Amino acid sequence: MDTLSIPYAICLLSLLRICVCANGNSNLFNVLSYGASGDGTTDDSSAFMKAWSDTCNATNNPTLVIPQGKQFLVRQMIFKGPCKSSTIKVQLSGTILAPDGPDQWKSTDLSTWLAFQGVNGLRIYGKGTMDGRGKGWWDRNCKYHPGLQGCITLAPTSLKFHKCNNIKMKDISFHNSPQIHVLLLGTQNVDLGYLKIQSPRTSPNTDGIHLQIATNVSIHNSNIAAGDDCISIGDRTFNINITDINCGPGHGISIGSLGKSGESAQVENINVMRVNFRETTNGARIKTWQTGKGIVQFVTFSNLNFTAVANPIIIDQYYCYRPNACKQTKTGVHIRAVRYSGLIGTSKTKVAINLNCSNVVGCTGIKLDNIRLAPATREIGQLTSSCNNAYGINRGTIQPESCLHHTFSSV
Repeated sequence: MDTLSIPYAICLLSLLRICVCANGNSNLFNVLSYGASGDGTTDDSSAFMKAWSDTCNATNNPTLVIPQGKQFLVRQMIFKGPCKSSTIKVQLSGTILAPDGPDQWKSTDLSTWLAFQGVNGLRIYGKGTMDGRGKGWWDRNCKYHPGLQGCITLAPTSLKFHKCNNIKMKDISFHNSPQIHVLLLGTQNVDLGYLKIQSPRTSPNTDGIHLQIATNVSIHNSNIAAGDDCISIGDRTFNINITDINCGPGHGISIGSLGKSGESAQVENINVMRVNFRETTNGARIKTWQTGKGIVQFVTFSNLNFTAVANPIIIDQYYCYRPNACKQTKTGVHIRAVRYSGLIGTSKTKVAINLNCSNVVGCTGIKLDNIRLAPATREIGQLTSSCNNAYGINRGTIQPESCLHHTFSSV
């Protein structure tokens, strides 16, 4: 072979790779061009990371392409920023598979499968699927299998956004995450829509979407079936809009739990609207530990529909993992200015409105506005309300009859 042939060949291959990755004014970085097989059994992690590196370093609205018709097995990966372009796209059209259970997990970090960290302007779309293959983790969960040798208390979150801003994700399906399906942690300006999240009702801790330290988040037009909360809202969350969601099975939509180990909580401006709850263990729930402090305020639950829901409206300020295991303190998380408006449907429990507020700080400025709940079955009998240290006002028809302690409120 001529000595000039080798460098010429290398140059030609580089040019071909650029041609494959580039398309007009957009940079397309297809994982197949980086050696991914997409056969569902070969480890394609290295190809994904190489494709991400080039995507993140491109300057002209690059797109990472995960093509349809393929299944890509990938291990734990963190896609790190910042990136050079103000907009980074991920076209997820195929299926991404997680390692099949804890015996196939190679990383010492059990908390996360895939994560974006410090990436701004991310757009994820394409009607693809992330399959967490969580059954192997659930079968060894310590809570569900307390006597099992080598049981597991922590399992991976399928997709985490950590310190990412200006994020949009739509049309993606999530199946059988080992633990939380989607986690927003330290994020701002996020839009999640048209998602499908599905795991069995018996799968432990498989929240659909969890928010923690998050601001300006919209979650909308999505179907969520999970073994835990459809959507859970943690501490330091502000300006959250949740609209047009089908939730069930699962534990409902929850604010909390907040204030564990005496922590101070702050949650404000939460709007939950047009949600259908079907056979969930809770509906609109706020839960705090009696050991906590801080405030939850300016929360609206409106136009909700309950079908055979166990606790349609519930505030639990005595949340604890084990009955009588948590001590009352002289502090508490103050819950104020919470409005329930236009809630209808059926309850599987006799106490359909349960406002169990702290004896230390109580709940103030609660408004019940046109609530119509009926028993899910004839055997339940007439529904009732239960209030402890809950103060507020009623508007319109309240069924079952309200138990609020009446106070004037301008909220």
